This record gives sequence, C-alpha cells and structure tokens, in this order.
Amino acid sequence: MTRRAVVTGASSGIGEAAARALRASGWDVVAVARRAERLAALEAEIGAAAFAADLTVQADVDALAEWLASTGEVHALVHVAGGARGTDRIEDGRPDDWQWMFEVNVLSSQRVVAALLPLLRQAAASSGHADTLFLTSTAAQNAYVGGAGYNAAKAGESMVAGALRLELNGEPIRVMEVAPGMVHTPEFTLNRLGGNADAAAAVYDGVQAPLVAEDVADVIAYALNAPGHVNLDLITMRPVAQSAQWLLARGALAPKGYAQ
Repeated sequence: MTRRAVVTGASSGIGEAAARALRASGWDVVAVARRAERLAALEAEIGAAAFAADLTVQADVDALAEWLASTGEVHALVHVAGGARGTDRIEDGRPDDWQWMFEVNVLSSQRVVAALLPLLRQAAASSGHADTLFLTSTAAQNAYVGGAGYNAAKAGESMVAGALRLELNGEPIRVMEVAPGMVHTPEFTLNRLGGNADAAAAVYDGVQAPLVAEDVADVIAYALNAPGHVNLDLITMRPVAQSAQWLLARGALAPKGYAQ
C-alpha cells in the first residue's frame, strides 16, 4: 500500500526537501504552501500533488481538508510551515512580528491538525497507524538574546505537539517532533532579517558544514518510515559546529593538538 503524506511549507527549504525525500522513499505527497507557482514546478518535477493554501486562513485550511477527503486517504501530516521575523530584544520587539510568528507557527499547527485529524483517524483505522510530525527548532528549547519572539512561537508549537501526543493516547497515531539547530537554507534567515543578504550571510560565516535542508529531510523521512509502533517523540539535531544554541564554532573543526 502506498501511503500519502501532506507536507506543509513545501515551496522551499526544509518543506520542499521533505517532499522530495518522501517521494524518493515511495510516498505519495501533497505539497502545500502559499506560492502556487513553486508548487507547480515541484509537482512537474517529482510528481507531488500541489495544493496552494495559506494555513493562517481558516477557509484555506478547510478547502485543503475537503480536497484531501475527496482524493484519498491521508496517512501523515508533516507540518513544516513556519518562520521567524526579526532579532530584536524584548524591549524593542515589534508586536506585529510576534503576532505573525504566533500565527504561522502555533495557530497554523492547531488549524491544520484540527482539520486533518479526522482523515488521519480514518487512515489509521484502515492501515494500522497514521502520523503527525512537527518541525520545530532548538529555539523551542533554549532562549537566546534577540530570539524571544521566535523562542516563544516555537516553544508554543512544541507544546502543541506534546499535548497532542497525550490527547491521542490510545490511538494508533504517532506524534513526532524534529527540532533542528542551525540550518542553512536560501530563505529562512534572509526573511528573518528583512531581506538583508549581507546580514544573512554573516550568520553562517566561518561555520563548517551547517545543516542543510536535505539533512533535516532525511531525518523526517527516517522517522516516518520507522515501524509503525516506534514513535520518535523528539529528535534534536545540530551541526557538529553548534554544540548548543549559544555555542557555535567558527573556523575549521580539528582535534586538539593536530594542525590542519
């Protein structure tokens, strides 16, 4: 039986890479994002069905659920859509940025879970199990200067995943969370810094081998492809150069006492 996954945020970055990884491992994929033209290109390239939707708009989420119900079973929800705006300290924070981050990271999670859970239950009844997987961040686990709005939003999304796992106890529906640290993607940091390409590049300057979208997508695919009784509650992943949210090595990595 071919399983079908809904991947949100699939027009770029980790969401797009997750759609590709799942297709490569035999899944049918519904790629969801706001940018219809990018989804159309992905559909043509890898055969993922495209559905354009803004997950902060209830009518779009309802339309997605209705379309999914009419086109087949939904065995997995991979919720990657989200984002960050700004690096202001709390005292200088912009409430509009904080509200946007709450909408796209937390409320979108609630909206899409509430809409798709009946479909996931239906698939679990017929195939043995279904899956939900949330892409959060190490920002959900540790605060850092200039990150409070994003910390709060991703921590909120992480709590959504945790509460959902408890609420679904007794049902064959896995709830998984993948929390990456530094990931170098074309858009995330650029968008966070208001399109300042120089500032975005400086974030990664000198960091040897930050994670890339494909690294995270491989972990997502592994979690979904694990046996149905295995629930990977929380996977925290970082590049070796980032030992903690606040501890980042810049420059070549080398064993002590050995010159490069």
